[in-house]
Amino acid sequence: MHITPDRIEKTIVLHSSLSRVWRALSDSREFGKWFGVKFDAPFVPGVFVRGVVVGTAVDAEVAKAQQGYKGLPFEITIEAMERERLFSFRWHPFAVDIKVDYSNEPTTLVEFKLETVSEGVLLTITESGFDKIPLERRAQAFTSNEQGWAMMGKVIEEYLAQTP
Repeated sequence: MHITPDRIEKTIVLHSSLSRVWRALSDSREFGKWFGVKFDAPFVPGVFVRGVVVGTAVDAEVAKAQQGYKGLPFEITIEAMERERLFSFRWHPFAVDIKVDYSNEPTTLVEFKLETVSEGVLLTITESGFDKIPLERRAQAFTSNEQGWAMMGKVIEEYLAQTP
């Protein structure tokens, strides 16, 4: 029997200032540009924010991978915003089947933790709570998101290099 781990954790050192990385994460317009989502509102703790997948404007290869999800709704609830330290939200992981109502499923928690290091900013991306996702889609959600977070770490790095 294969057991799906409960958490994904990825780290990357970004060669930007702490304030610049914070803005790329906490401003819904900037986050949307590199992540590939057009949001309808700013990020505010406790607020449910809707968006639509449009594809990243940063990396052509990742944009191509996102092509099959273009136009899908993208919904998150902002959990915490601790300036230049932590940005987190909850979502339904890999909620990509428009015929499925995911609203009664538990969510996972996505956290972006920032720490100043000599080379720039250490960004730690953690997604936890997969053990609560229904068993029939847990492994797929975990695998897809693990690959996705590896890509998104590189995309935010590219975004910051393109828009210092």
